[in-house]
Amino acid sequence: MDSVEDVFDRLRRYPDVEAPNLYAVDAADRLILDTAADALAAAGSGEVAVIGDAYGALTLGIAAQHGLTGIRVHQDLVTGESALAANAKTLGLTDRYTAHALDADLLSGARVVVMRLPRMLSGVAEIAEAIARYAADDVVVFAGGRDKYLTPAMNEVLAEFFARVRAGRGRQKSRVLVVGEPLPVGEPRFPVHEHVIEIDGDVVAFGAAFSGSRLDIGTRFLLEHMDRMKPDARDAVDLGCGTGILAVALAKSRPHIRVVGTDQSAAAVASARATAEANGVADRVTVVRDDAMSSAADNSADLVLCNPPFHVGAAVHTGSAIKMFVETGRVLRPGGELWTVYNSHLNYRGVVERMVGRTDVIGRNQKFTVTRSVRGLRDVQR
Repeated sequence: MDSVEDVFDRLRRYPDVEAPNLYAVDAADRLILDTAADALAAAGSGEVAVIGDAYGALTLGIAAQHGLTGIRVHQDLVTGESALAANAKTLGLTDRYTAHALDADLLSGARVVVMRLPRMLSGVAEIAEAIARYAADDVVVFAGGRDKYLTPAMNEVLAEFFARVRAGRGRQKSRVLVVGEPLPVGEPRFPVHEHVIEIDGDVVAFGAAFSGSRLDIGTRFLLEHMDRMKPDARDAVDLGCGTGILAVALAKSRPHIRVVGTDQSAAAVASARATAEANGVADRVTVVRDDAMSSAADNSADLVLCNPPFHVGAAVHTGSAIKMFVETGRVLRPGGELWTVYNSHLNYRGVVERMVGRTDVIGRNQKFTVTRSVRGLRDVQR
């Protein structure tokens, strides 16, 4: 059996972005495992759940250090699922864990839960509620992260669902909250519904969905230009669809268009499907969970809408956005259009022009730029 450090040394982020300043394991992963070590040593196989494991450090670290099987894992991002699966195969540990949604199958009978805390408080609340609802009465939760992303409000949210919330000693700019004694829970708080005037309809959001049920300001700016987006488009993609606001707005404004929403996040996909259903366009809006349109066929779309991320995990990094642009050049038909909104300081215009086609600035305000890129007849540069 490999040691934990041997396991960590062999972990990769792939298929997520890999770069010298991006890592598959960090100090928070190590601290979570060290803090939970005694509880994990006392747990039996099938009694441990892992939530939010980025690339497999927690899951495979537990398997290597404690010899446990039946580890149940929930990862919101499909890239994390793929990375864990690839790393487990490399290490010969594929039989140690199973993947689950955030539900009773994940948590029923769990006595130890180790997790990375999500940045959004709504995500913390949804996970805490699920643990309190489904896990064993004596469950102990070890929830950690990097100091810069932890706030006192997270303790307060956890205290709504557990009688005991204690902050452990920090190490290497990381900290772990030790949580136990679940409180009774009532009706599920998620998903939440909110009426959004800009789409004249409801947005539905699960806890981990970016921006929740609100309309984020970048998407709002892109919506202002929707009437100009390739009027004859029949097949469109909302790339990184989040709660599905752009996909639903496009479908509602154009009764003959079909839209595919795609996102890495399981919470986003569930939210977007529910948003499409709530607005009566589920027959023309299909939502899939994948990595930057990887499941879409070449030359299959007339229009792509994108509000790309500018963070990869904890690092400011444009790798995810560039991956999206490369895939857009593949998926768009000649003459198809990519409409992108991005923070103006990122200056994506040249990148998009190389990877998709001729790119014009259509709108700019104090924070954001909207561009239109037209797929050329010849192959785009790769």
